[in-house]
Amino acid sequence: MSWARRIVLVVFVPLVALPVCLTLVYRFLPPPTTPLAVSTWWRKGTIYKVWTPLEGISPALVRATIGAEDDTFCTHHGFDWQAIGKAIRQNDRGRRVRGGSTISQQTAKNVFLTPHRNWLRKGLETYLTVMIEALWSKRRILEIYLNEVQFGPRVFGAEAAAEYYFHKPAARLDEAEAARLAAVLPDPEDWRVVDAGPYVESRTRALIDRITEVQRDGLDACIWK
Repeated sequence: MSWARRIVLVVFVPLVALPVCLTLVYRFLPPPTTPLAVSTWWRKGTIYKVWTPLEGISPALVRATIGAEDDTFCTHHGFDWQAIGKAIRQNDRGRRVRGGSTISQQTAKNVFLTPHRNWLRKGLETYLTVMIEALWSKRRILEIYLNEVQFGPRVFGAEAAAEYYFHKPAARLDEAEAARLAAVLPDPEDWRVVDAGPYVESRTRALIDRITEVQRDGLDACIWK
C-alpha cells in the first residue's frame, strides 16, 4: 500500500468513517459514555449518570432547556447564525456572553469530542453537527443531549440530576426544579443547583416564565411530533 493511501486511511477512518458509523448506531442505541464523562471519572472519581428515554423526562425540563439554550432549536438546521453573529460582536467588545452554540452543536461536542478547545475541535464539531442533523430527528438530538449534558461537577443527564439533587425521577420534575437544572447548563462546574447564588436564582425565575413561553409559542413543537 502506498504512503498516500495509508495517510488517507489514517485520516478517513477516525474522522469520517467512525463518526458516521457511531452516529448511525446512536440513532437507535444510547451512547455508552462520552469523552467528557470518561475524563471526569478519571479526574474526580465516581460519576452519576443514568440513561432515560425522552418520555421519562418532564416536559418542563425539555421546555426549560430549549428556552435556556436554543429557542430556535426546532427551526434551525444545526446552527443559529444570528446568535453566532451576536456572540462574535459581543466577544469583540470584550464582554463575556454565552456562545452561539445550538443544542445540536453541544450534542455533537458532548457525545464525540474532548472538552479541549481549539480550531480543529471546532471544525470537527461543525462537521458532526451537520451529520447528526442529517441522520437524527430533532427529538433524538434533544433526547441524547438531555442524557449526556453535565448538570454538576460529576452529574450527567437529566435522570441522574433529578435523583441527585431532588430525590425524584426526571419525569416528576416540576417547573421550578426544571428551571433550576436548566439554569446551570452554561457552567455546571461552577454554578450550583443546590445553594445557588444570586445569578442562578435570578436565571431560574426567568426560565420558569420561559417554560410557559416555549409552550405557548410552539418552540418545542418538533419534540412532540
